[in-house]
Amino acid sequence: MKLPAFLSTMLSTTTLAFASSVPKISPTDAARLVAAGKAILVDVREPGEWVNTGVAAPAVLLAKSDFDGTQAVWKPFLAKTSGKQLILYCRSGHRAGIVASALAAQGLDVANAGGLSDWLAAGLPLRTVKP
Repeated sequence: MKLPAFLSTMLSTTTLAFASSVPKISPTDAARLVAAGKAILVDVREPGEWVNTGVAAPAVLLAKSDFDGTQAVWKPFLAKTSGKQLILYCRSGHRAGIVASALAAQGLDVANAGGLSDWLAAGLPLRTVKP
C-alpha cells in the first residue's frame, strides 16, 4: 500500500528525529569499548553486503531485515546481551540509526558508529564473510 505523500514525509521526518537522538560514536571509540568487553559491535547490513564488502572484524552480524521481521536471530541475541552497550553500523549509518532508535525505545544502551567506510577510514580491521 502506498502512503499519501504527507504521511510518508511525516514518517520519514519522525524516523530521522528518533535516529538522530541516538548517540553517535567514532569507530575508534567503538573498537576500544568492544575490546574492553563493554560493548558489542553489530553490523545491521544484509548478508549480501557482508559477503561483498567484508565486515568489521569484531562485528556480530544481525540483518536489519530480521529485526524488521520475525527477529529470529535478534531475539536470542538481545536475550543474552543484557548489560552491554550495543554499537551498530551499516553502510552509511542510516539503517543503524533506525535500529538503534528502536532498541533505545526498548530501554537498551545503544550507539551508532556510522558506516563501514568510517570503520575503514579509521584504519580498523575487516574480516571476510563466505556466502
